[in-house]
Amino acid sequence: MITEIGITAGEIWHYLDRHERATLDQLTQGINRPKELVLMSLGWLAREGHINLGDQKSNYEARLSASSHS
Repeated sequence: MITEIGITAGEIWHYLDRHERATLDQLTQGINRPKELVLMSLGWLAREGHINLGDQKSNYEARLSASSHS
């Protein structure tokens, strides 16, 4: 499961690199992964400082942090 979370985290990173920001629903549809897996991967990326997350009002909008942007 850890490997799947890591792979999905990479897919999220690439999606955000192309789209700048995305909501949870957009990510789930954009990378075609289950919502639970996307949430776990977002947590991983947030913990590592690679993304910034908005609050629930923004449907957990995510964007790459300045230090992670290529």
